[in-house]
Amino acid sequence: MVAEEGRRVGEGWLRVSRSLSIPLAEVSWRASTPGGPGGQHANKTSSRVEVRFDVSASPSLGPRQRARLLERLGPVVRATSSADRSQARNRQIAMERLAERIAEALRTEVPRRPTKPTKGSRARRLDEKRQRSEVKRRRTGRIDLDG
Repeated sequence: MVAEEGRRVGEGWLRVSRSLSIPLAEVSWRASTPGGPGGQHANKTSSRVEVRFDVSASPSLGPRQRARLLERLGPVVRATSSADRSQARNRQIAMERLAERIAEALRTEVPRRPTKPTKGSRARRLDEKRQRSEVKRRRTGRIDLDG
């Protein structure tokens, strides 16, 4: 069962990233009836799935990962799905969403280093400005009344 962006659900592990895989034993889930209209099927089947991951009690997280997840997502991360009629498919979708949320929270932004424009780019910009100025100067429709 392969999901988008290389995330894998199954084989007893939830693969979040190359450096983090969470055992499915640490992920709890529960099913309930989906809200909204849907008739007999929605009213009788428990197809909505909620998965929970306890960040603060997880032994599979490193100290930096745990600190970052606690700061960004809190002590418990939840994901739900009621998009499909099948409970199994909704469970898979919810697991994928959970992995995406955790991966997004663990991602670090590379700080931008300010740079200066190169000498050549400054010269090109000024040349283009001169050319544009010349084009506009030539457009002025001065009529020579002396001739």
